[in-house]
Amino acid sequence: MPLPARLHEQAVSPRELVYLHGFASSARSSKAAYLAGRARAEGLLFHAPDLNDPDFATLTISRMIDQTRRRLGEGPPRAVTLIGSSLGGLVALFVPNEPAGPGVIDSLVLMAPAVDLVPGLAAHFGAERMGEWERTNRLDVFHYADQSMRTLEWGFYADARQYNPWTVEPDVPTLVFQGREDETVDAAVVERWASGRANVSLRMLEDGHQLGASLDRMWAEIRRFLPAVAR
Repeated sequence: MPLPARLHEQAVSPRELVYLHGFASSARSSKAAYLAGRARAEGLLFHAPDLNDPDFATLTISRMIDQTRRRLGEGPPRAVTLIGSSLGGLVALFVPNEPAGPGVIDSLVLMAPAVDLVPGLAAHFGAERMGEWERTNRLDVFHYADQSMRTLEWGFYADARQYNPWTVEPDVPTLVFQGREDETVDAAVVERWASGRANVSLRMLEDGHQLGASLDRMWAEIRRFLPAVAR
C-alpha cells in the first residue's frame, strides 16, 4: 500500500509504531519494552500510551480510542503502524484514520486481539457476577502493572457493547498473531474473524495469550510486513 499522497508531498518523519497495551496491563509491560527496543534499533519512532490514565476504574474503549487519536494528532507528518495487544488489538480496529491528522495509519498489527471481549466477559463471570457488577458498579480485577487488585466500573462493559468487531473490515493491511494455546482469547474465534477479510493476514503460533515465546518470530514477521506496506 503506497503512502498517502499528502505524506509524499511533505517532509515525512520515520515510521512510528504506536503500541496499545492490553487489559490490566500498561505501557511498561515486557512486550512494550521489547517492541520499543527493536523499533528504536531500526530507527523507527515508538510510542506506547498508558491507557490506564487517568485511572483504571473509569477505563472504557471509547476513552482508549480518544487517547490514541490524540497521539495521532501530535507531531510531524508520518506513517503509523498501530500495534494492539489483546484489548489494545480490539481498540486498534476502531481508531479512525483522520485524514487531516499528521499521523496516518497505514497498517495494523494485532496480537491476540480481543474480538470476543463482550461475550467472553459474560461467559467468564456468569450472569450472577455480571449482575452484581452492574448493581454495585464495582468489579475487582488483578492488575498486572502493579501486581495488585484494582476496581473497574460497570461503564467499561456498558461502553464495550457498542463496539462490535464483526462489523469491521480493516481498510489497511492487517497482520494478526494468535496463539493456539491462548487461555484468554478464543483462538477459534480469532480465526473466524480473520477469515474472509481481504486485508487481514493471520499467523497462528504455538503459544499462549502473552505470546512471550514468540516475540522474536513476531518481530521478524513485522519487519517483513512493514516494507511491503510502504511500497
